Amino acid sequence: MSEEMFSAGTAAAVPGQKARGVLEVAGTDLRLPLTLVCGLAPGPTVLVTAGVHGGEYPGIEAAIRLARELDPGQVRGRVAIVHICGISAFHARMQYLTPEDGKNPNRVYPGRATGTVSERLAYTIMETFVARADAWIDLHGGDIHEALWPFTIHSAGGPPDVASRARAMADAFGIRHIIVSEAIAGGTYGAAAARGVPAILVEAGGLGQLDEESVAIHLRGVHSVLRMLRVLPGSPQPVSSPVRLSRFDWLRAEQAGCWYPAVRPGEQVKAGQAVGVIRDYWGEVLADYRVPADGVVLFVVTSLAINPGDPLAGIGVV
Repeated sequence: MSEEMFSAGTAAAVPGQKARGVLEVAGTDLRLPLTLVCGLAPGPTVLVTAGVHGGEYPGIEAAIRLARELDPGQVRGRVAIVHICGISAFHARMQYLTPEDGKNPNRVYPGRATGTVSERLAYTIMETFVARADAWIDLHGGDIHEALWPFTIHSAGGPPDVASRARAMADAFGIRHIIVSEAIAGGTYGAAAARGVPAILVEAGGLGQLDEESVAIHLRGVHSVLRMLRVLPGSPQPVSSPVRLSRFDWLRAEQAGCWYPAVRPGEQVKAGQAVGVIRDYWGEVLADYRVPADGVVLFVVTSLAINPGDPLAGIGVV
């Protein structure tokens, strides 16, 4: 193959071409749909992923549309798009976890070559794409039972220049609430920072819905970051006066029962304010959950059924 060829899995493209294919995850039955876009002019290599959690539909649809719309003649550098990383969870309609091993795929990065299915998936993404990427945009959203307010996360880890570029990408994406977080161990953006690759994780959409507003948020944001990186012509469209959040506090259930939330995504809340209650099957209160610190509600679980350890809500702390 020519040194100018851009290839991964069964896809290969020379400058000025777009190629479709699949990426097999060794030791599993996973075959991830992907598109490679090889620009005519040299430039950075950017990875775009979606569907790390298979029920986060707007990001998946945005990746599919991005792959169809990108014109190699307008691209400087290369763009790799993995449309659905959690392909088995997607078809199982499974929230949070990979059905083959019951693990959260966004808690096992950078993965292991000889690990479980989730770990092999993470390892394959890291070694196939992140190892040669200059930037990574990972599209997420509220899972099948989560109502969510849009936000972007990036890491302050890694070398200072990597952290600075990740922050610039988060600003360019154009979502008002931005979290600088190291709280999620095994997440995509933290694993990328450790490898010296600036990355952002973007959340928009939820509740198992494919809504156009959330798809548009993802598409506008990816195009804006690609313009910032000079992969596409034009100027980025960052949000004015972003709200920077220094912490992302999750409340988790300690009991099994029925969950009754008292807050909504996007709501400004104060420390001590009621988040919701868990009741037993006769309606008696088992536990009362309160806001840990002043901030904004970024997601709320809407499922009545709750198990110990399940997330209930997430608060972004200014």
